[in-house]
Amino acid sequence: MQHEGRVETLADHVGSASVTRDLSLILAASVAVGLLAQVQISLAWTPVPITLQPFGVFLAGAALGSRRGALAMLAYLAEGAAGLPFFAGGSAGIAHLLGPTGGYLFGFVPTAFAIGFLAERGWDRSPLKAFLAMCVGSVVLFACGLAQLAAFVPRSELLRAGFTPFLVGDLIKMLAAAALLPSVWKILERGGWIRH
Repeated sequence: MQHEGRVETLADHVGSASVTRDLSLILAASVAVGLLAQVQISLAWTPVPITLQPFGVFLAGAALGSRRGALAMLAYLAEGAAGLPFFAGGSAGIAHLLGPTGGYLFGFVPTAFAIGFLAERGWDRSPLKAFLAMCVGSVVLFACGLAQLAAFVPRSELLRAGFTPFLVGDLIKMLAAAALLPSVWKILERGGWIRH
């Protein structure tokens, strides 16, 4: 089903359309990313930890769509900045947004928007297109992260500190999200939960 030139996302099939539903989904996605941030692996040579946050951001963008996905990530940043232990390893505070990992955190917003934009055009319905949407999101996320990290590490160490150690992990996250999304659509269609 299409509305205003876009295809419905998974969130459009959760309950009845309302502001309350959208706010609930936005807050739920922000909390989910906060919980995923607690799974972290610190690396000795970089201030950037490996976390499961990107997986949550990818799924939030695809499931909620561009606007709700971006709003969920803005809510996440506000929650963490306000003191909730939602940043990596249970940390919090506005200093994290201004520090070496802040670019990645701010990057969650355009990343979710970009993936949501593609999901609104049906890219979340097939594994290949879903994976490509995740690749676009990952490029956006790394671009934002590296831009701010460059102010904290020597240029010669930038890729080693903020890019190459995360490639394999992000590939796994992208593949998992790309496999999950079309599967959920098929379950909804077979169960008769898709409104036509």
